[in-house]
Parts: sequence; C-alpha cells; structure tokens
Amino acid sequence: MPPATVHLVIPCFHESGRIGPFLTELCALMHELGGVTIQVVEDGSDAAETERMREIITPLCRHNEHLLPPLFLPQNLGKGGAVYAGWDQAPPVDWLAFVDADGSCSATEVANLIRRVRQQPVPLTAVFASRWDQTSSKVQRQWKRRLMGRIFGTLVATLLNIPIHDSQCGLKVVPRSAYLRIAPTLRIHGFAFDVELLAALHDSGCGFEEASIAWHETPGGHVHLIRDSIRMARDVLSIRKHRVKR
Repeated sequence: MPPATVHLVIPCFHESGRIGPFLTELCALMHELGGVTIQVVEDGSDAAETERMREIITPLCRHNEHLLPPLFLPQNLGKGGAVYAGWDQAPPVDWLAFVDADGSCSATEVANLIRRVRQQPVPLTAVFASRWDQTSSKVQRQWKRRLMGRIFGTLVATLLNIPIHDSQCGLKVVPRSAYLRIAPTLRIHGFAFDVELLAALHDSGCGFEEASIAWHETPGGHVHLIRDSIRMARDVLSIRKHRVKR
C-alpha cells in the first residue's frame, strides 16, 4: 500500500532570516519520504518581509513539486491561525502537520515523526513531539524556556486534567479526519492554540501520544518570563471555561 499522505504547514512571521536552510533540507527529506506536501504560510508580515520570503521560496518551488506555493495571509492571525489556514486549504491527505520555521526541530526529526505516524494502520492517534526530558543532552533550551515549559505543563495537566508533559513543542501531526470534526470549535489562534487543539482532540475521542525528539533552540525568539507566564495562565483558564460550556 502507498504510504499515508501528509500535508505539512510551516507558519511564519518574520522568519526570512532563519527559514532558508531548514526549508531546503526539509524539501530534500520529504522528497525521499514521498507522499508529503509542504506549504509555508506567511502570517501577515510587512511588504518587505513578504518579498524576502518570495525570494527564498520561489526557487525552491521550481525544483520541488511537493513544495506548494506559499500562502500569504493579509493580516496577522497568530501562529494557530496560520496553521489552521494551511490545514483548511490542504489537499486530500490522511494527516495534517505543522513545524516551526526556525529549525529548532530539525528536518530529520520531522521525517522521523512522519515515519512513526505511518506505522499506524489507520490514522487514529495524534502525535505531539515532546521535549519532556529536559535534562537530556538532546534538548538544548534557554533556562527561561525550560522554566516556562515546566509551568505550562503543570497548568495544562492540573487545570485541564490532560496528562501531557509538553503541549507547546513546535511539531505536531494530527489525523485529518479528527481535525475536521473539531475545527468549528477552535477559537484560539495565538500562544495557546496547541492546548485548545489538544483539549478538543482529547474530548472528541481522538487519542494522542508524545514522541520524544531532539531540540536545539535557534537564536532569534523572544521570551518574557513574567508576561508570557501570565498569558499562559489566562489562556488555559479560558480554554477550561469554554471546555466546560461545550
């Protein structure tokens, strides 16, 4: 039987300085795997950034037919909004996936996760990449991000009663059939969209599992410990409230 098909979205907002080498390697590895389409979704960056992204992606599209033309959103929707925009326009596939543009999760790890989900005879279980073993030499993160990961994992497990170590890792693969069932209920497009996605999948009866991966943090991100921790708590409480109503 042919391998299960996957549509892989890369959400971007001012990522032209980091995406080029990662996207090039990703195209090569996905070509080897077969059955994987890739699409960059540019999340409402300014005109200059949009043009830089075109200059990077257009030559790659010419040489990689599985790299679809980028989707340029007219305004910034947030990471979740960009992911969902790409998923909503996906060709008919078995799986929907996304990966962060910065390359912290390598193209090799993306390929490994896709191989893992293809071992399922029927797409029934979502697979979330995880950096839960933060003491491992394979996981290289700033101390602030490690601390925030611990805080967020505790919030999700306690307030939503979902046993997961790392809901925020920027690589996830979801059965398309499961996403289509829950898509109308998804409201959060920003920081905590991963958590709402997880809760909606869980409540719909879709299983999930965590897959430990190597993670090498790429410079260029912006973390504010106090502000982002407060935002985490607020978003998880909002998800909990909406979940009870649903």
